[in-house]
Amino acid sequence: MTESQTAVRPERRAELAAGLARVRARIADACAAAGRQRDAVTLVAVTKTYPASDVVALAGLGVTDVGENRDQEAAPKAEAVADAGAAPRWHFIGQLQRNKARSVVRYADVVQSVDSVRLAAALDAAAGAVRDRPLDVLVQVSIDGDPARGGALPDAADPQRGLDPVAAAVAGADGLRLAGLMAVAPLGWEPDRAFARLAEVAAALRADHPGATVLSAGMSGDLESAIGHGATHVRVGSALLGMRPALR
Repeated sequence: MTESQTAVRPERRAELAAGLARVRARIADACAAAGRQRDAVTLVAVTKTYPASDVVALAGLGVTDVGENRDQEAAPKAEAVADAGAAPRWHFIGQLQRNKARSVVRYADVVQSVDSVRLAAALDAAAGAVRDRPLDVLVQVSIDGDPARGGALPDAADPQRGLDPVAAAVAGADGLRLAGLMAVAPLGWEPDRAFARLAEVAAALRADHPGATVLSAGMSGDLESAIGHGATHVRVGSALLGMRPALR
């Protein structure tokens, strides 16, 4: 990727700065309403489909964490951003196929979407081969327990996709560190109902894994509810970056 492709236009920087100010104000207000400190919540800028230049601009504006959900887009983007001199913390937040694990562990600091024992094993093997420190992992949990969608199942004994077996697999892997949970509010659920349920699941996980304190929940439309129920990370795309470009 050339330097011109990571150069930031002044008008785009201004747009991003305005979006960032609005999102930061929402987070601050939600923290105040919940009686939490502002620094208890980290903004993860979801930059999928946006250019590397936007990531460079956001880093320059003080954004420390960015999220991507497709390896074929994220890998070259992370390289371009590094070449431009920016060093955000990269979160992989999308569904991950095991054959992509070796690529993802090269640039991702966090993988938020581990939902099976097999995927945990693939990431552990890949991380052990190419990293000099453990990879932070969040177990993606299915709030409504629907096995047809992504996410470990909180109340299931399934040895591959049950939350307890997945968490145990991550916690027991030399190349991984169990950092906490990630979830998306199910369609048709009110955010407060979804995130209240998630808070219960997270509390149960911490009883067995006290170091698993990260709770990634809430997006552009429901971040206030997520923060009210204990989210430590919110994943924000359109409210921060504007209308999302069409997927190519």
